[in-house]
Amino acid sequence: MNFEFYIAKRLIKGKEHKISISAPIIKIAIAAIAIGLVMMLIAIGTSVGLKHKIREKVSAFNGHIQISNYDNNRSEVSVAPIPIAQNFYPEFTTVDAVAHVQAVATKAGVIRTEETFDTFIAKGVGEDYNWTVFEEYLVAGSLPKYSGEINEEALMSVLMANRLRLQVGDTFYALFPKKEAALKSPNQRKFTLTGTYNSGFEELDNKYIFIDLRHIQRMNRWKPTEVGSFEVFLDDFRDLDVKGKEIYGKTLSNLDTRTIKDTYAQIFEWMELFDFNTALIIGIMIIVGGINMITALLVLILERTQMIGILKALGSANWSIRKVFLYNAAYLISIGLFWGNLIGLGLLFLQQQFQLFKFPNPEEYYIDYIPVHLDLMTVVFLNIGVLVLCLLMLLIPSYIITKITPVRAIKFE
Repeated sequence: MNFEFYIAKRLIKGKEHKISISAPIIKIAIAAIAIGLVMMLIAIGTSVGLKHKIREKVSAFNGHIQISNYDNNRSEVSVAPIPIAQNFYPEFTTVDAVAHVQAVATKAGVIRTEETFDTFIAKGVGEDYNWTVFEEYLVAGSLPKYSGEINEEALMSVLMANRLRLQVGDTFYALFPKKEAALKSPNQRKFTLTGTYNSGFEELDNKYIFIDLRHIQRMNRWKPTEVGSFEVFLDDFRDLDVKGKEIYGKTLSNLDTRTIKDTYAQIFEWMELFDFNTALIIGIMIIVGGINMITALLVLILERTQMIGILKALGSANWSIRKVFLYNAAYLISIGLFWGNLIGLGLLFLQQQFQLFKFPNPEEYYIDYIPVHLDLMTVVFLNIGVLVLCLLMLLIPSYIITKITPVRAIKFE
């Protein structure tokens, strides 16, 4: 058996340390490690959770990558059509890790009711549209179905429906300007509100209405084989930058590609601040926990001065004795990590299941509750990192053992 580990285990199992002067200091150090880990887990879990939710909401409306005609000039509405016959549609076989590709088109318009009116952007979608991401946002009614014959079903946000005083099942008229001449009367279309959604992303909820793609094709006098743009969904958001460049290289020269990071640069720059805040919290918690462990280690060394002197007199090396106390410290840190994981992961689980904590100003965070996302490997690496960093911080104070002489140590009272 390892000599240093054996001595450390005997010290840990001994009852005298539980009633010694170091007992309250050790408890404080363990509590500091536990509280620090709880704060770190909450900071990482909520930060990553919020980033994931915002990404999901943005990509639900635009996909991860948009492929459009250069002639659209970054416009929010489709200007120049693209032939739907592309080598990447409906399956992007030349680029891996692509989950789905769908064809869409957008057109600005005005909704007019007997009491009020509102502007909007109609997003025309077809039977290839992936409604899965919108299922959790659906508030009332049902999602529209655009397979078969062209229909007048429309999906609108709760915010817009309330402003227009519309309910599920109501019909409304939408006016779309013609691009040929400003003096011509606009196109008018009648729609039936089949469902309302609420993504929590007010900027997008106030903008988009979903209608049949064929309405926009007819109003723009496009062929049935022409669309406004393509939306590409990836298997993993972390591949966005790499796949964005790869897709750009795999498409024709007259097509432009944009990632949602490019389209919503301000939102993603804001989200990058989460990483800085999380790193700051982790750094502060590790320093606080490390300082408390240093205090506990120094008190343990002070209490065991006579033992240190005896071990030195028996021929033990300084590093060997230091390892005894580092093993002891690692045990105390492990206790703190155990309770920190138990409490921290328990709180995150409760928040994930029951959404106990809400944002006081949800419009600023695009969601009303605090989301949570934490994977196993993050927890494992965080625990290992805290343990290793705290032990590294203890190497310097443990150096005091080398200054203790056997004669004075044995006589130490």
